[in-house]
Amino acid sequence: MSRKKWSVSSCDKDIAASIAESCGIEPFAAYILCSRGYADEFAVDSFLYDDDILNPYILPDMDKAVEAIKEAVNSGKRITIFGDYDTDGVTATALLYLYLKSRQANVDYYIPDRALEGYGLSSDAITQLKEKGTQFIITVDNGVGAVSEISYAKNLGIEMVITDHHQPGEFLPDALAVIDPHREDYAGDFKDWAGVGIAFKLVAALEDCDSEKILSDYADLIALGTIADVVPLKGENRVLVRRGIELINKGKRLGIETLKAAAGIRNDKMTSTSLAFTIAPRINAAGRMGSANGALKLLITSSQEEAESISNQICAANDLRKKEESVIEAAALKQIAENPSIGYERVIVVDGEGWHQGVVGIVASRLSEFFGKPAIIFSREGETAKGSGRSISGFSLYEALSQVKDILVSFGGHTLAAGMSLPSDNIGLFRERINKYALKTEPCFPTLSLDCKLNPNSLKLELLNALRVLEPCGAENLRPLFGLYNMQIMNIKPVGNGKHLKINFRRDNTNVVAMYFGMTADEMIYEQGDFVDLAVKLDSNEYLGEEKLSIQIKNIRFAGADDDEVLGCKDLYEKFKRGERLSFEEAKKLCPDRELQENLYRYIRSKGECFTDAELLCKRLNLEESSIAAINVALDVFFELALIEYIQEGKKVQPVNGVRADLNSSSILSSLNAKGA
Repeated sequence: MSRKKWSVSSCDKDIAASIAESCGIEPFAAYILCSRGYADEFAVDSFLYDDDILNPYILPDMDKAVEAIKEAVNSGKRITIFGDYDTDGVTATALLYLYLKSRQANVDYYIPDRALEGYGLSSDAITQLKEKGTQFIITVDNGVGAVSEISYAKNLGIEMVITDHHQPGEFLPDALAVIDPHREDYAGDFKDWAGVGIAFKLVAALEDCDSEKILSDYADLIALGTIADVVPLKGENRVLVRRGIELINKGKRLGIETLKAAAGIRNDKMTSTSLAFTIAPRINAAGRMGSANGALKLLITSSQEEAESISNQICAANDLRKKEESVIEAAALKQIAENPSIGYERVIVVDGEGWHQGVVGIVASRLSEFFGKPAIIFSREGETAKGSGRSISGFSLYEALSQVKDILVSFGGHTLAAGMSLPSDNIGLFRERINKYALKTEPCFPTLSLDCKLNPNSLKLELLNALRVLEPCGAENLRPLFGLYNMQIMNIKPVGNGKHLKINFRRDNTNVVAMYFGMTADEMIYEQGDFVDLAVKLDSNEYLGEEKLSIQIKNIRFAGADDDEVLGCKDLYEKFKRGERLSFEEAKKLCPDRELQENLYRYIRSKGECFTDAELLCKRLNLEESSIAAINVALDVFFELALIEYIQEGKKVQPVNGVRADLNSSSILSSLNAKGA
């Protein structure tokens, strides 16, 4: 896990108290809302309780779309819904298909194959649909950028209505209607619908604006797609998700219930968070690992046998997806370990032959989280490579790709996530060019935002219950993250076959037990007796019929750490490793003195093996954080002189027995001494 810059939100406690009294909510919930910018009674009341559904006709071209679709239905034209292979696209397709079927439309659907066809409309797919008799296409979650493809369809005599939620290009497609909230002529304030949200607006308009009827039938599909697409859970999205979760918890849709059962989900009460981590990834897995048609059939079937069969197939696909992720992640980390210069770059770029296209984006996200910087992964297929990238706040991946577009075949995306393709031979040049651009930008570091600090004595179930009013949580309304500061580690116990840790902490006279999921004893750099700061989320679990508070660790650092100094030293060391020009002051800060080197080497020999984390080593040697860069250089010197060797892919070092060396013979030290003299 990468080192992050921690920050704590703040608010006026008097304003929070006033909000709590005026809105009838718990003071703690009012404090969290106030710290998130809801600074008056109206804003809080609107966020929490607004149930208004916007008139669908606020969207441009809605009237044209309704007229054209009704005419197509009434005249019996063959209608094809053209969807997408992710959860948003699948749920949007299911929603529109089921609705039109209920109106006796002559309708079918088409979802492109992720690996063979890629995203969106294509001339080949349109030709295929024309040959099968399609006369009218309605897109969901795609189409606004397919100007040439839609022109091609028009020349074939196919009528088209576009519904999408992505940013349009310079020109809108020449379709009967183009419904997209990001059109320049859209006059509404809210525009953050997912693709399924736009499909909902279309169906509501077709139903003479009876949104309530549509929600009573399809809110579960709308909620699932909205959550999966990580759009902000504010405004109408909050209403749609809340209503959808209610419907899901009533168990009305056969496909969702059988998928829950196949996945071993026994919790009757789903939340936006549990849907995001259980159902949504499985629907996505169908499209990632094969065809999304199975996931779509699951959501529209009324056959118990078919639903159970598809649910088992989807869970198998999800298991395969996890295995593929692990294989690619391990290969990527090995590539970086064997070529450390890749990890020191501002943007990490790795590639492999035949890596599964459906999961490289997930692995890019993990690498970005692990290294705390943008990461791009390419899968090579002979002469062509397709890539997926993820970034951190402060570095626009889309803008970076725009600067190197001359060597790309195609690219698209937004600030934090993007996809691209290029000739395989250009990967090396791409790595060089995108990092050359990155060096011209200001260094940026991953951040961790805490809603507030908590006294460990206040950790009670009542605290969690006070926060339930914030549900549903998701993008731009995250589950609150709290800080527990200056906690002493009393005991660390592996649980779950060693995959997780159960840790006991203490501050003053209060004991706290917290779970650190996904952290193993071998990877844990902190030990009993250390004083640390924790970033935690609160949840509940049931044990012997009793609901209890669960505390989950999301991040950890040494108590009172100076994040700016720690991250600044990390950036300085990477600058040195990239071979950039150093100032006199930088060279001096990097150069370890004799005492530091001797103390560090003695420590390594005394431990037998130890982590290479320089912040940790500073703490163990009772050094200030300003020595972090020098600690890293000292390790380089020891390795240069064969005094140590790296193990566990560079996470740890161990001394090499029987080796003696003169530190003055180090070329690294000589170079730094010359610059810092």
